[in-house]
Amino acid sequence: MSQPGTESIRTVDYHTAGEPFRIVTSGVSPPPGETMLAKRAWAEEHLDRTRRMLVQEPRGHADMYGCFLTATLDAGADLGVLFFHNAGFSTACGHGTIALVTWALESGRIFWPEGCSAAKVVVDVPSGRLVTWARLEGGDVTSVRFRNVPSFVLQRSVPVVGMEVDIAYGGAFYAIAPAPVAINIQNLDRLVTAGREVKAALNARGGIVHPLEPGLRDIYGVIWTQADRNVAVFANGEVDRSPCGSGTSARLALLHATGELALGDVLQHRSIVDSEFTGRIVEETDVAGLPAVVTDVEGSAHLTGRHEFFLEPTDPLGPGFLLR
Repeated sequence: MSQPGTESIRTVDYHTAGEPFRIVTSGVSPPPGETMLAKRAWAEEHLDRTRRMLVQEPRGHADMYGCFLTATLDAGADLGVLFFHNAGFSTACGHGTIALVTWALESGRIFWPEGCSAAKVVVDVPSGRLVTWARLEGGDVTSVRFRNVPSFVLQRSVPVVGMEVDIAYGGAFYAIAPAPVAINIQNLDRLVTAGREVKAALNARGGIVHPLEPGLRDIYGVIWTQADRNVAVFANGEVDRSPCGSGTSARLALLHATGELALGDVLQHRSIVDSEFTGRIVEETDVAGLPAVVTDVEGSAHLTGRHEFFLEPTDPLGPGFLLR
């Protein structure tokens, strides 16, 4: 029997291409706000302790990812969501969008008729409104494809800590560069260390801002590339086990800018654990005069657990800790 005053939060956990995603289903009221960025700002002020409880040890780990559900901005969307990680709240999360839509359909939160083989689900996220399409077989969602906000290259060949990186946006800003060592688990510590250095140096300089929305700013992650493989190091040294959904869009924008991918071309993007997302350029456009592309990214998510987490008022560790 729990102590009086014990906090209780229920979640459903999925993984998308190996990357965890913890969906809060009860115990937290939806964050208020007229825009998704305003809801995110409210959550940063009022829900950070809850985020830390769900991400940090002993209930989570340094590479945990999750979300709070929100109201949609209007009747044009089916779901609203705020994403969180080990350092705070992100503006976009492709793997989380795939997992969220999978959960919403498989749990019955969004109804779909028996025998239906496809469903369209619209999701409001801080970076914008995403349209997604799910493939269905029986009661199972076999994959989800999301159409991302316009992605673009902000800066090319930026010198930083002894190398050059390109800066591209796919719902969040990423520094993209060839990996300094082979992308494998044995080299992970070196890739994380280098990613931290690049991110810190670029953000210390400042000036990385979306031309239409000043609330979308700063480097979120560093994407190390090696042919069709990548690893994204984001937040506070967090490592994406998936090929990174928003990062895939950013890389598609860069490959389009360099002439390596054209409209309609497909990128089979692999992660450090050899899981895959399929990315495609579906439209050429512009953002405040910058050449941009609209991309589709597709992957699959799988249920891993249902949890009820507790925080007793006498727990000396409070919402927890991180060892790295």
